[in-house]
Amino acid sequence: MTEQPALRCEVLIVGGGPAGLFLAALLAQHGVDVAVLERRTAPSSDSRAIGLHPSALHALGEVGIAQQAADAGQPIRGGEARFRGRGLGALRFARASSDGFVLALPQSSTEALLEARLAALSPSALRRGWEVTGLQESAHGVVVTARRIAPRRTGDERTRSTDDDGVRNTSENAPSDSPEPLRAASPGSRSSSLSVQAELVVGADGARSGVREMLHLCTRGRHYPDSYLMGDFVDPTAARQDRDAAVHLEQEGVVESFPLPSRRRRWVVHTGNSVLRGNSPDELVELVRERTGNAPDPDTVSMLSSFTVRRRAADRLVTRRCVLIGDAAHEISPIGGQGMTLAWLDALDLAPLAARIDVVTDARDLRTVSGWLRFERSVQRRARTAGLIAAANTVLGRPTSAPLAVLRATAVRAALHTPLRHLLAWTYSMAWTRRH
Repeated sequence: MTEQPALRCEVLIVGGGPAGLFLAALLAQHGVDVAVLERRTAPSSDSRAIGLHPSALHALGEVGIAQQAADAGQPIRGGEARFRGRGLGALRFARASSDGFVLALPQSSTEALLEARLAALSPSALRRGWEVTGLQESAHGVVVTARRIAPRRTGDERTRSTDDDGVRNTSENAPSDSPEPLRAASPGSRSSSLSVQAELVVGADGARSGVREMLHLCTRGRHYPDSYLMGDFVDPTAARQDRDAAVHLEQEGVVESFPLPSRRRRWVVHTGNSVLRGNSPDELVELVRERTGNAPDPDTVSMLSSFTVRRRAADRLVTRRCVLIGDAAHEISPIGGQGMTLAWLDALDLAPLAARIDVVTDARDLRTVSGWLRFERSVQRRARTAGLIAAANTVLGRPTSAPLAVLRATAVRAALHTPLRHLLAWTYSMAWTRRH
């Protein structure tokens, strides 16, 4: 393996997904020397996470792209609960936030906006095609080693399960505690290994975080006995001016649908306790038709994915010179779409500390510097709240007996016809995360 001359930076972010790109743009905006290592060799075209809550739009405003996101996305101003073809009631987001909507925008579009913004602020910050293989903390900072990933063949960047990660879990080639002086790599170098020395390393590398594993940080949590199949299709109702979400609380399991930009709609179906590995659009369409009477055209599918539900959190988020954010720190059920918003809120809390990284240059441990443990506790509290909400959503949508399905529908109808609906709108729009 050819050794590549090492790089230096103030903050190294491992993972170039929404969390890593957003934090990098925040830091670059404040003049921090930041670098991002991303395993993927090219941007993903996967729609994956689609929900941008008002708090998320506020976060995008902090890096100057909120209006671009709003222009590209589909506002969702409310949603209707249904059972056996009849409406139970509706939620409106107008009173829950000043924006009055949750924005639907495919993750690929969100990442493209963030990547363009980071490129404008720091053109060389993002380095694609690098898999982290080792990490060593010391009193002098952190040394990270990585190896080059071969570009995917055409067609390999397919839609995949929602728990795909940017960095593989590996831990090898750990560098020595006292690295040799490091030099900048020459432009255009095609060496197959890389060494980076940083004052701070941020693990933003997803639920199966390699950084978390290399730091030997434990996680606690559980798997839920729930599986889902989701897909994006052409929306025959796209001509309507107001396109709302819908939640069908059926006996066989919940069916959710959300309008998307470009005249499309996402359908999510609870499939019981087993994952439908075939990922057939015809199978998804048939489940939607059986439970709701709607029948999206299977020939128009642009994304199809199955997923299960788990909830996990790292015991610690801050070590000597490393910190975790996003799914690397806390993984919750994707039902409710809170994950990306949580990750950006983590980044907003972390950015002021990371921007003052020179303050800790002579410190041996971040945990001895004011503010870092407070950051950890704040992130953990917010993730616990979001996890409880997500768990409640998951339980609410499970298959049940006919009598219990009727009882559930009756309770939901009652709640949506009282002031409790305003509290639900406040909860589901993540207005409880509003920053003052």
